[in-house]
Amino acid sequence: MSTRHITLTLCLLLLAAAPLAAVSQAALLFLSFEPGGRANGMGRAYSAVADDAFAMWWNPGATAFNRKGQIALNHVPWLQGSGINDIYYEYLGWNQYFESIGNINAHIVLLDAGTQEQTSIDGNFEGTFHTLDIAGAVGYAYEAIPAKLGVGANFKLIYSYLAPGTGHTETEGKAFSFGFDVGAKYKDLANVKGLDLALVIQNFGPDVTFVDRDQADPQPLTMRLGAAYKVLDNPMGKLTVSGEASKILANSDPLIERFISGWEYMDETIYGAGAEYVYLDLISLRGGYFNDGAGKITGPSFGVGLQYSFDNRYKLNADFSMVPGGELVDFNKVFSLGVEY
Repeated sequence: MSTRHITLTLCLLLLAAAPLAAVSQAALLFLSFEPGGRANGMGRAYSAVADDAFAMWWNPGATAFNRKGQIALNHVPWLQGSGINDIYYEYLGWNQYFESIGNINAHIVLLDAGTQEQTSIDGNFEGTFHTLDIAGAVGYAYEAIPAKLGVGANFKLIYSYLAPGTGHTETEGKAFSFGFDVGAKYKDLANVKGLDLALVIQNFGPDVTFVDRDQADPQPLTMRLGAAYKVLDNPMGKLTVSGEASKILANSDPLIERFISGWEYMDETIYGAGAEYVYLDLISLRGGYFNDGAGKITGPSFGVGLQYSFDNRYKLNADFSMVPGGELVDFNKVFSLGVEY
C-alpha cells in the first residue's frame, strides 16, 4: 500500500473517531478532541464549568477566576478495544494567577497515532514511520468585570506529521500552522447566583497545507455556547448541571465569511448535557449525554473523581470517565490528574 493510501486510511479513521460531524471539511481534527476526565464525564458540557487547568482549552476566559496555581494532565488510549492499540491522546496544562496582572497559562496537546508501515506503489516494504499531531499554546485571561466577566485568549503553534513522501508524492505529508482561541465566562447571569454562561471561539487560523497549497483545508473553527447552574452548594454536597452546544464552521469560504456561511448545515451541531455531584469535597459522581448525530457519536457518559486537600493549600484530583466512541468502539476511557497549589 502506498503512503498516499496509508494517509487516506488514517484520515478516514480519525474522522470516524472524532467528535465531529461527518461532512466537516476540517483538517487538524485533533484540535477538537476534548480533554479532561471531569469534562468528559459530564457529557462534554464544560465550557461554563471549567475551573481547573483544563479550562484554558475549554474556555480561555474561564481561567480568569482561578486564583491558585494549577497543573493538569490527561491520557486517553484512543479506540482501544477496536483492534487499535497504539493511538493515544495526551494533554498537559498549567495555569498561574499573578496579582494585578491576571492569569497566565499554557498547554500542550498530542495525538500519537502510532507506527505505520511504509510501502511503495509496487508493494515493496520501505520501512516504518510515526504519525503524530501536536499543538502548544500560551494564553492570558483577566476579569473584565471583577467577579462577573472573565475574558481570555490563546495563541498556539500546530504541527502535524502524517507520512513521508514516496512514489508519485515526494513531498512529506506534514503541516505547520498557528491559531487562536478566545473565550468569555459570565458568572451569576441575571443576578441568579450560580448560573454561569460561556461563549468560546476555537481554532481561528489560516487554512492548512500538507502537500498541495491549492488543496489546503480549513482548521476546525468551532463555536461553543455553554451554561451551568449550581443547584446545590453547601459543605455536605454540591450539585452542578450543565449544557453545551458546539458547531464547527469549516468550509471553503474565506475565514471571516465562515462565521456566517458555516451555519448552513445545522444538523452538524453537537450537543452535550451533564451533571456532577460532589460529596464532602472528596468524591465526585458524574453523568451526561453527548449527541453528535451527523458524526454518529451519541450516548451516555459516566465519570468518577477523587479529591484530597492537605496543608490548607494543596489539592489533588484524580478523574476517570467513559464516553461514547462512535461506530468503532462503544466507549473511550479518559484518565486525568490535577494539582492545585
